[in-house]
Amino acid sequence: MSVPDRMDERLRALGLVEAQRMIEALFAATAARGLVAPGLGEREASDRIGDLARELFGTAARLPGPVVRSGPRTLLPYGPETPDRVIGEDDVVIAELGSLLAVSEAGFASTLVFGQDPAKHRLALDLPKMFTACREALLADSRITGARMHAELLALAAESDWTVAGWHCGHLVGTDPSADVRDARPEAYICAENDRPLRRTVAGGWQAHWVLEIHLVDGSSGFGGSFKRLLDLA
Repeated sequence: MSVPDRMDERLRALGLVEAQRMIEALFAATAARGLVAPGLGEREASDRIGDLARELFGTAARLPGPVVRSGPRTLLPYGPETPDRVIGEDDVVIAELGSLLAVSEAGFASTLVFGQDPAKHRLALDLPKMFTACREALLADSRITGARMHAELLALAAESDWTVAGWHCGHLVGTDPSADVRDARPEAYICAENDRPLRRTVAGGWQAHWVLEIHLVDGSSGFGGSFKRLLDLA
């Protein structure tokens, strides 16, 4: 197998960035059209987003479609399919849209807040701020490891009185984020056990690209939020 050249690397990176741009546009349109709203079931909201994706992107959209989680289900980063739930008037809602495009290996999640609860709105504001801080840490240190990035996020969350859910906060592009392979492949995740630099080459000589998954929760109040984007590409 030949080692990818600079053009191969550039095209792959551009493809990932373009896919994320498309999904960001989909999320913005979802919010603008009110496709996720109190009184709707999670599955109906997911179906509405899927229909919009097919309207905007045609055959580039695929199934399985988006995943919408609301209320106490936002405490869980992943999990088995559960019975449908109606979105409440004061709920936090997480929309996972990363699997929507057939050309995309990038993850994507964003958080919507309904009602006036100040803590929930603070969560929605803190998520992208922490993402920016983690990206700045990567830019400042080309040798930063997965373990150090994980520790960086834990510290940021603690400063703002949030808890980071799950054993990792990100993964290599193309890696299943829900897989339970903590002992087998820690180098593929942004986790405490990954002592390898994030900026490195991986199998086949490709440059490693990462998805940062920030999943913050307030366990005592029963809600959480998620923000997931490409970490090293913008």
